Amino acid sequence: MSDTKTVPAKRGTTETKKSGNSASFSVALSPEQGLNRYLQEIRKFPMLEKNEEFMLAKRWAENEDTEAAERMVTSHLRLVAKIAMGYRGYGLPIGEVISEGNVGLMQAVKKFDPDRGFRLSTYAMWWIRAAIQEYVLRSWSLVKMGTTAAQKKLFFNLRRMKGEMKAIEDGDLRPEHLKKIATTLGVKETEVISMNRRMLGGGDASLNVQIGAEDGSTQWQDWLEDDTESQESTLADTQEHDARMDLLQDAMADLNDRERDIFMKRRLSETNITLEELAKIYGVSRERIRQIEARAFEKIQKAMVDAASQSGLIEAG
Repeated sequence: MSDTKTVPAKRGTTETKKSGNSASFSVALSPEQGLNRYLQEIRKFPMLEKNEEFMLAKRWAENEDTEAAERMVTSHLRLVAKIAMGYRGYGLPIGEVISEGNVGLMQAVKKFDPDRGFRLSTYAMWWIRAAIQEYVLRSWSLVKMGTTAAQKKLFFNLRRMKGEMKAIEDGDLRPEHLKKIATTLGVKETEVISMNRRMLGGGDASLNVQIGAEDGSTQWQDWLEDDTESQESTLADTQEHDARMDLLQDAMADLNDRERDIFMKRRLSETNITLEELAKIYGVSRERIRQIEARAFEKIQKAMVDAASQSGLIEAG
């Protein structure tokens, strides 16, 4: 079939509109319609026999017959509604879920090849589920849930598997449940923990939700406390650290090469070298190395105190 053919979904009345090679069908659930009324309406569309469906699909594939395409779509609206009902647990408007499923059905009709020998319902259910799942992932969380096949599989199977284990009301999963889910779905246990905790929260909540105040001026974010260190304190600590490092570098310039090397290896290295090792390097006794280290430390300490006093970092004693 040509990729130029389109069967877009449109909300509104039940009439068919033709324009060139495209058709627009109002098979989606409109906001004004109640769910029960919608379900009653779609039951009026007759199911298709296999031969009838084949002929309609051929008419659409070969002649772009929009009437044939519409009959295939409307006869499968009950399939969309049935699949959509399986996603009611995500707290999204069921009308929107059905509408997204109808879009998937449209795509299935557009790409359906009757010569392959299987029924449209078998082919369409994959398109319907894919459209609904994309909508759920897109709408359920403000933060991206994950795009890999394994993460999507985890998102849509975690609730079911917890139900089978009778762990729906639990907080964090038990180790045995956690291991079984991770193994079955082919994901890491840490991913299961993270997804479970996010889903326990029921989705994201806006920080701008109005709460508390009668005038509606107080938002949730106004009640949140930041327990991290303030930016002012962080900046002050950073500046003080940088100033001390500058003083240290200047003070070390007063040491000779041996004193500087021993001091750095004994006081500034992440893995302090022993007195015995330095004694072997310089060919002196262990006690001599200790004396050089102590003298170097005294020189640096005095130089840093003098420089800090002169620059006003500390008060002169």
